[in-house]
Amino acid sequence: MSSNVGLTTPRGSGTSGYVQRNLSHLKPRDNFAPYPKDYDLLKHRQRKPDKEILDHDRLREVEVKVFDLRDKLEDEGVDEEEIELQTSALRQKLTSSSSPDSKSDRKGQFKPHQVHELAQAKIQESEKLRKALGISANYEEGSHWRKQEERLRDGLGEKERDR
Repeated sequence: MSSNVGLTTPRGSGTSGYVQRNLSHLKPRDNFAPYPKDYDLLKHRQRKPDKEILDHDRLREVEVKVFDLRDKLEDEGVDEEEIELQTSALRQKLTSSSSPDSKSDRKGQFKPHQVHELAQAKIQESEKLRKALGISANYEEGSHWRKQEERLRDGLGEKERDR
């Protein structure tokens, strides 16, 4: 045995005497701080949606509808030229009518994996609320308290000068 670890003798213990290290023990970190010191990291930052992914999903939905029409027409036995005409007309109609902002009112209808659609809907909802409440676009959270503190400091400074 090394460093007085484990049993002095495995006789009578019902074990082989082999000592394993505890892999579930967490070693304390050297520079551990329970909370970040940088308060800018704690600020809420809105996730920006990726425009390319949104466009891809929108075009994919169009192609799914076109494929459904093509499948239905092929099952009915329609001529290939007629299928091409109808599918291209439907594709043209759907791409011209669908815009990137068309699904913004469906915030509750998104699936959990549609994070970019959710982010876009949340940004639009926040923008609507900001306009409804009359909040300026360059508003910074906590600026009201800073202004009050500055007024108090200026007020205290003037009183001390008057004495």
